[in-house]
Amino acid sequence: MPERIAIEVVHAAAGRHERVPLQLPAGSTVLQAITASGLLQRFPEIDLSRNKVGIFGRLVEAEAPLRSGDRVEIYRPLIADPKEVRRRRAAEGRAMKKGAATP
Repeated sequence: MPERIAIEVVHAAAGRHERVPLQLPAGSTVLQAITASGLLQRFPEIDLSRNKVGIFGRLVEAEAPLRSGDRVEIYRPLIADPKEVRRRRAAEGRAMKKGAATP
């Protein structure tokens, strides 16, 4: 019997998230795990040409091999650039310290 590995695939959408534990053959890839999880059917908004994927918070390619215990994560596209959001908040904070009224 071929060796199997235990992994999980997770995805969080607005208001709901899913975690799918799987047993896969050794040598399986991230893409094979995502396909086997059924999340592509339950979350039709997932587009693997746009959504990035990772293992434990580290971006990887879809063909990356998995090891037992890995957590495959499907990320949502960013709505806003985090750097721009921080920049805007910092500018608002400086304006408040100077006593400027907010519109």
